[in-house]
Amino acid sequence: MAVPEELKYSKEHEWVKVEGDTVTIGITEYAQGELGDIVFVELPETEDDIEESESFGSVESVKTVSELYAPVSGSVVEINEELEDSPEFVNESPYEKAWMVKVKLNDESQLDDLLSADQYKEMIGE
Repeated sequence: MAVPEELKYSKEHEWVKVEGDTVTIGITEYAQGELGDIVFVELPETEDDIEESESFGSVESVKTVSELYAPVSGSVVEINEELEDSPEFVNESPYEKAWMVKVKLNDESQLDDLLSADQYKEMIGE
């Protein structure tokens, strides 16, 4: 199972790619595998504020609906509109095509609370 080393991870199975004061957020390969086939993705609007540990959207699979929890606080600067028409990208390419939101960070120190790839692998038993 892929757990890219350059990313950070939340305990709720979101991944975070840091690019200066902006982060890209998606869900991990492990999470999409647990959910099954994704059929719908609900994301916030551009310019919405999201708060660390609060829900910012959801993914619906054939099995269940799962909330997306913000690993950091900030303002949404971009959403992946392709997921509206192609939610299957979450299953096919969780780290590339299926990024969900880009967020301008409010507090970079929140990144320190996230897991490294090794810590995430340990958490999921890899």
